[in-house]
Amino acid sequence: MALVFANNSSLANITALPSGISGGALNLISTQTASASASIEFTSGIDSTYDSYVFKFINCHPSEDAGRLQVNFSTDGGSNYNVTKTSTSFRSYHNEADSSTLLDYTDGFDMAQETGFKTICAVGGNDNDQSASGEMYLYNPSSTTFVKHFIATTHTYGQNDASYSLFSAGYGNTTSAINGVKFIMHSGNIDDGIIKMYGVS
Repeated sequence: MALVFANNSSLANITALPSGISGGALNLISTQTASASASIEFTSGIDSTYDSYVFKFINCHPSEDAGRLQVNFSTDGGSNYNVTKTSTSFRSYHNEADSSTLLDYTDGFDMAQETGFKTICAVGGNDNDQSASGEMYLYNPSSTTFVKHFIATTHTYGQNDASYSLFSAGYGNTTSAINGVKFIMHSGNIDDGIIKMYGVS
């Protein structure tokens, strides 16, 4: 196999990738805006076109204090969201008063062969200026051979005027193709916010 080199000697000087090196471009497929929405669902555009998909959460604001964004997956186009999942999560926390910090494994947010919704966002606040943002990767959802891996990283300006970060990962334990993704708040509605779905090429 021949090696492919950039023509520039410094990464700072590279203006274009050489032919033969692919990019990792994000291709916008769908944008949904919440407005007192019970859920946001993506049931089209998740297919074998891309090997991985990225969901971007932008200023998702819960209707109720302590709202947590959650996700589940469907293998039947959104008729049911009940894929069996095993997952893990850890979080960090720091309040504005600089009087409280935390870094821990969150066993309350993990799952062990469960079909319910997976928490991917820590405790949110419903003050007018509070919200959560982040992203979730879903890998090879159309595979009929392997389980479906996902990784989520989110940040929340939450209740108690604090910064919360939650790092989650897991897999949908199914070899059926995933063709639907649904986001909800664990309590109340998604009062405001944008969720975008991209395919990674």
